Amino acid sequence: MTVYDSLFWFFSLAMLLSAVLVILSPNAVASALYMVLLFLFMAGLFVLLEAFFLAIIQVLVYAGAIMVLFLFVVMLLDAREPRRWWSNNVMGLVGGPLVGGAFLAAVVMVLRKTQWTVAEKGGAFSGNLEQVVAPVFADYLLPLEITALLLLAATIGVIVLGRKDDAS
Repeated sequence: MTVYDSLFWFFSLAMLLSAVLVILSPNAVASALYMVLLFLFMAGLFVLLEAFFLAIIQVLVYAGAIMVLFLFVVMLLDAREPRRWWSNNVMGLVGGPLVGGAFLAAVVMVLRKTQWTVAEKGGAFSGNLEQVVAPVFADYLLPLEITALLLLAATIGVIVLGRKDDAS
């Protein structure tokens, strides 16, 4: 086993452990910090793949900016007192599994149409920033815009969930 193999296994197992701790942690702030660890270990995997740009973006954007946003939302929601929003939300109980099933069906459809190939051994990535970013805005503009709309919907959902109910 080479150094690369042992580092791969270290980062992979550490990512799995961090992901499990994100799910199992009762404290929302601790879960967010475990997710920061997960992002850092993922950046380590990118370094092993010699994708240094992606590793830096992983640390700056996800472990930095996105997690600051998550922590801000956690503090805004004041998650100390648990709410039982599922007890009287019939639309959520019916719509949640339907949306989850539709998402699963879409993932299965995409995976069936994907042609899996194995990369050549010893092939080096010779892409620069222009080769990475140009297809995003040329070929994948619609998925990028859909992702932006989903993030906007999630932000509006956080605002709705975080507002204080005035019974006066």
